Amino acid sequence: MGGEGTGTHLSFAVLGPLEVHDGNGPLALKGPRHREVLARLIAAEGRVVPLDQLIDDLWDVPPPGATAAIRTFVSALRRTLEPHRPPRRPARLLVTAPPGYALRTTPHTVDAQRFETATADSGTLLEEADPARALSILEEALALWRGPAYAEFADRPWARGIAERLEETRLVAVERRAEALLNLGRHNEAVPLLHAHTLAHPLREDAWRQLALALYRSGQQAQALTALRRARDILADELGVDPGPRLRRVHDDILAHAPHLAPPRPPAPPSHLLLGRDRELRCLEQAAATATRTTTPTTVLISGDPGTGKTALAEAFTHRMATRGWTTAWGRAPEHDGAPGTWPWTQIATTLTATAPTTPPPDPDPVTTRFHALRAATDLIAHTTRRGPLLLVFDDLHQAGEETLELFTTLAAHTPPGPLLLVGTHHPGTNRPPLTAALARLAPHEPDRIHLRGLTRPATDDLVRAITGHDVTPHHLALIHRRSDGNPFFARELARLLRSRGADALDAIPAGVGDIIHHRLATLPRPARRLLDQAAVIGRDVDPAILAALADDEEELLDTLDTVLLAGFLTEEGATGLRFTHLLVRDAIYDAMSHARRTRRHAAVAAALETLRPDDNAALAHHYGRAGTPAAARRAAHHARLAALHAQRHFAPYEAARLWRAAATAHDRSATTDLRGRLEATMGMARALAVTGRLDEARRQRSHALTTAAQLGDPHLTAQVLTTFDVPAVWTRGDDPELAQRIADTARTTLDALPRNDAHQRARLLSTIALELRATPHGRRAALQAETIARGLDDPGLLALALNARFLQSFDRTGLAPQRAEIGTELLDLATRHDLVTFEILGHLILLQAHSARADLASADTHATALDRLGDRHEIPLIGVFTQGYTALRLAIAGKRDEAASAYHATDALLATSGMPGMRHGLLSLALASLHLPGPAPTTTPHDSPYAPWLLALTTPQAPTPPPPPRGHLDEALTCLAAQAAITANDHAAMDRAYRRLLPAAPELAGAGSGLLTMGPVAHHLGDLAAAQGRPADAAAHYRQARRVALTAGSALWADAARTATRALR
Repeated sequence: MGGEGTGTHLSFAVLGPLEVHDGNGPLALKGPRHREVLARLIAAEGRVVPLDQLIDDLWDVPPPGATAAIRTFVSALRRTLEPHRPPRRPARLLVTAPPGYALRTTPHTVDAQRFETATADSGTLLEEADPARALSILEEALALWRGPAYAEFADRPWARGIAERLEETRLVAVERRAEALLNLGRHNEAVPLLHAHTLAHPLREDAWRQLALALYRSGQQAQALTALRRARDILADELGVDPGPRLRRVHDDILAHAPHLAPPRPPAPPSHLLLGRDRELRCLEQAAATATRTTTPTTVLISGDPGTGKTALAEAFTHRMATRGWTTAWGRAPEHDGAPGTWPWTQIATTLTATAPTTPPPDPDPVTTRFHALRAATDLIAHTTRRGPLLLVFDDLHQAGEETLELFTTLAAHTPPGPLLLVGTHHPGTNRPPLTAALARLAPHEPDRIHLRGLTRPATDDLVRAITGHDVTPHHLALIHRRSDGNPFFARELARLLRSRGADALDAIPAGVGDIIHHRLATLPRPARRLLDQAAVIGRDVDPAILAALADDEEELLDTLDTVLLAGFLTEEGATGLRFTHLLVRDAIYDAMSHARRTRRHAAVAAALETLRPDDNAALAHHYGRAGTPAAARRAAHHARLAALHAQRHFAPYEAARLWRAAATAHDRSATTDLRGRLEATMGMARALAVTGRLDEARRQRSHALTTAAQLGDPHLTAQVLTTFDVPAVWTRGDDPELAQRIADTARTTLDALPRNDAHQRARLLSTIALELRATPHGRRAALQAETIARGLDDPGLLALALNARFLQSFDRTGLAPQRAEIGTELLDLATRHDLVTFEILGHLILLQAHSARADLASADTHATALDRLGDRHEIPLIGVFTQGYTALRLAIAGKRDEAASAYHATDALLATSGMPGMRHGLLSLALASLHLPGPAPTTTPHDSPYAPWLLALTTPQAPTPPPPPRGHLDEALTCLAAQAAITANDHAAMDRAYRRLLPAAPELAGAGSGLLTMGPVAHHLGDLAAAQGRPADAAAHYRQARRVALTAGSALWADAARTATRALR
């Protein structure tokens, strides 16, 4: 919020770089002097800063006209902060107040003031023995820090004292957080926090005291005493003083095993009864024991239908392990689209660290950014496990975003320095491809699996008796067990109904859980039902502040909340939150609402969120997107855009793709003609889809974007659309020739319309033409021009793109593997030096192909290994297509035909989901045919294969002469097939054409430049052609060369074939 009465929703952030946010996102502030004036006024906390003081603070030696400059800065700031203020109306936020200016903020609108208030309140709460609430507000307050306070102005005298005060307060907050953890019996979680804190601030005595106490309570008495000795030495060396009385006292108490050092009683167990799960708990304990004995993480997957108690089991196990000294942390997947896909990890990291996880530095290469984000996560886990065993629970994986699933599988494959137990819960049979893919990636790590079924009859009876609090007849016990099928949630709901309405109600209702819930709802007063409707629209986790904003009377709201809490529909979560007791309760209530009522509720929640959390763009997009009006759709598009940009910055590409799609859908529903906004959403979606490997869908979105850009007629915008999709390309046969031609034509037209001096954009457009018109004269010219321009600019990414373009144009004749090796070597060196991971991968792929063509399989093996390593490190399954294909090629060269055939089928299965139909189409039939050479050709050929003319010419005597093959990876392979067909048909003209075409590639393996298949040494086919043309001397020379190539490649099959062919000449 802005100052009182301003009507402007602004928040100011100085705990890091200066930022100002309104309800639509961050405001664009002008130059450094404007920013410093604003920061100086924020630091005054609403007080007047005299003009003379402002001038002295801004300049060491004020320039002439300093007063006028200050007025200019203030005027510009006012336009930014109050853009809708009518002309000649006085400013209400940045005001003139003699003898200077003041910024009329309120304490809750400035993050620094909120932080200091929260830290002060935490001290009071700790004194009042309320560590849980203290911990909650401290974690929220510490999460406000994005870097040093007033970071941009650290060297300015006016900022130095304020920044130092805030930093001191931050250190106090960290120590109070540790104190709250100690008071809650969570000493294992306090240890890593305090280790890091004392390392960074070794002169803080109380932190050393807390660390020693946390270590002692964790059973590490020797380490506790070591920490105290280190504190004593540091104080003596740095300050020349002895430890203070509190530090000396804890030292003596540890030596004496003073009773008051014992940890407080452990936290209360989970509120839900856990009955009938003893066997499952034993399985989890066995997994924990395994984790402490092995050097790799232990993973357990708990599955079960909704309501079977997956979360309850994990909660009970977590409580048990926490009482045994394990550090535990939970990440719950969001149950609606309004939360970020990385939310579970944010929850876990906030538990394990003093602040929320930091964002990796922005990087031009998205794969590099993803690597840094995953690396930061594994580093945090490693740091925590060094201090003791760690249990991480990822709840509801079936609802998790792909970023969370990727992290879960990465941690399962990671090797931390200490025990790590990963537990994931999910619904079985959930038909979500991301979850299916994640479970497949987990399979090699052999996770333990626990599937929850219904409770036994005795366990169900115990649960019912515990809830009803009185004896229940055997008839009704049997009825509840039969109707619930032992499902704990269903049984609990039926037992509550029995308790509240009696046995007659139980006999009358049908068995569906929705009917059970609605029957119970019918017993509630109307205000309680309305509140539950509102809560169901908010989601499984309910913010009471939103309910308060929707309520007409606060006292009535509190009374109504008491009613629904007592009825068991909601439960209190933490110090300030609410949560539906089960997702099924929330879903049943939500689904029962009419469409009209639901849309009105979403609109009301969105309006409340705009006031309470104007920066929560993902949630705002979710609710506005379901509010059902064109005006709401426009707001949904706006917030989805901001949320998508945030997801991109934090490298959550799957989340970004979903949000850009939501923005595009909202634009379509908004009844406006905002083509630029719709275009931005489409471009963003295409970019995010490409990064996640969904290339075919990304191409479709790119096509839509081109259509929209053409309608706008803006060449600069069209250039952005064309160059957004700069995904490295490795295969010469395109996936959509019509779209490729359209893109190339549009790029040429756009080039003509752009100014000649826009070198960067021209180079990108030329590269785009070359990447689309692969292996064509127009493409070759564009590639050479792009490379020439790029080499004159200091832009490694642009040069890498141009080298990619030149690679795809290096197939204008056969035998160019050495040239491609040079391109790959330069590209790999460039990408490695500048951390361009996608182009590093491309460099290895080019070199794998080039070395395979030259029969240097030892070098190709090196690059295949590097590719697998990069694929594992960066979670890029697309790499597996090429390395699996290379495995098949190696088997084929070794003469292991059956194994090679199986490997080719496996490669085809990977290609089917790769989004590269141009590469996949017909490749399997061609690869399988290659396994028959030397020897009889296969008898069947798919007629729809793009390679059918060459395969049919080899197998069908009356087939027409195949045309010259297209230039590309398979030129030599297809020409060899054409050569064999010409020999069979005794077509000397065709033999002569094939001979001339193949001769430059004589030292190579035909087709191995694809890295996937080979027709054997090119020289062998040249020998066959020379022999058929009556030139035995030339044929013998070619066969000798073929034998040398075969032996270099390690192919006894082809070496023997060359020797046999040579003997046949005699």
